[in-house]
Amino acid sequence: MHQIRNTIIKKHENRSSKSKAAAASLLQSEEAGYLKADDLEETYKIKQSTIVQKVDLASRTKSFSLQLKHGPYTLDYDKNGRFLLLGGKKGHLTVLEWHTKNVKTEFHTQEEIRDSIWLHNETLFAVAQKKYLHIYDNNGLEIHRLKNHLFINKIEFMPYHFLLASINQNGVLRYLDTSTGKLITSVRTKRGNCDCMCQNPNSGIVNLGHQNGTVTLWKPSISEPIVEMLCHKGPVRAIVVDGSGRFIATSGLDGRMKIWDIRTYKVLQTYYTPKPISSIAISHRGLLAASFGPNVQIRKNPFTLNEEQSLFMSETLPSTEIENLKFCPYEDILGIGHERGIHSFIIPGAGEPNFDALASNPFQTKKQRQETEVKSLLEKIQPELITLDPKSLLSIRKKMPFGERVKKGKSNLKSELKNRNLKMKYFLGKGRNLEVQQNDENTV
Repeated sequence: MHQIRNTIIKKHENRSSKSKAAAASLLQSEEAGYLKADDLEETYKIKQSTIVQKVDLASRTKSFSLQLKHGPYTLDYDKNGRFLLLGGKKGHLTVLEWHTKNVKTEFHTQEEIRDSIWLHNETLFAVAQKKYLHIYDNNGLEIHRLKNHLFINKIEFMPYHFLLASINQNGVLRYLDTSTGKLITSVRTKRGNCDCMCQNPNSGIVNLGHQNGTVTLWKPSISEPIVEMLCHKGPVRAIVVDGSGRFIATSGLDGRMKIWDIRTYKVLQTYYTPKPISSIAISHRGLLAASFGPNVQIRKNPFTLNEEQSLFMSETLPSTEIENLKFCPYEDILGIGHERGIHSFIIPGAGEPNFDALASNPFQTKKQRQETEVKSLLEKIQPELITLDPKSLLSIRKKMPFGERVKKGKSNLKSELKNRNLKMKYFLGKGRNLEVQQNDENTV
């Protein structure tokens, strides 16, 4: 009877899982974009001007360029892919709702900007300026000036932990809890100036690229790197981790870009470029963009295919040097920051077409944003839980065999008895000394 009952339960579970999968497929009705060439044509020969002419009017407006004077520019999209943050090295800051081209705020800091990034939503962003780290709201008002964070080169924000990580010119890595304002830890990397930094979006591990060609992996609970990899023969220029947290792409001054498997720390692919790569970005669907000089190359399936097979698209921006690349979430858009401003390119198949409204919603209202902020604060992950393998936190400690438990219990009892005896001897000796002192005083 038990066997029949178990088989009935299994059949019911299979039916329910199939029905859930069918319902999910109905909800995820959007299809990803694609670029298909003719039989005798390659996709990397199709230029941006041709793509803009062939797409619909709504998609055509997403391809634009802004000519700005205070470059080179770094850019960052918020997690919903709705707002764009522009930071010019000469002090120019702009918050732009890039779908409608509406400028939310624009001001000049009157000093150098090294990096800028959004925090948990579009209401706050952090800017690494000449001396201090500043936090502004979406109206351009300065909320905080963090004087403990001096001469910052790069910053990263972890949305599930509410941690702001920064690395400065002296190689000091700091973690700041943005929900409480407390400094979690400050670690000296002991590897000199560092201007290359990224985070693993799957685990929260911070990856640093150093001048000696090594890449180190850090977490806030340990003052030493948990992993150190020798990746290049020269200084590391750019580093990025894909969304699954399994692959890492690095580039150095030796003119090579390498794809690594984080699970085995082995090289999967090596790509050669005529100039050192200055920036790398990976989209939601696994497209990899790399820039060197005025050129941008986009590769499809870069983790499995070789250099010739993986080349998907190629573009050139004449008379400029590209500084930064960023893919827009849930859009087939690649943002390019350079010396003369920014460009927005259409990259078919880059963005994830279906989104989870509980995690990130491009059509989020003000009330939904407030509710999401409260929920994320309640579900905040503590910094001590950052590990290389997040799945290890879900594992259950196996029960030890009876014989091993007995042996371990005996050893623990022996150590406890030793500690107790030592404590008793210490306190008895201390008592005797006190009695001797009292007798001496009485005799006197």
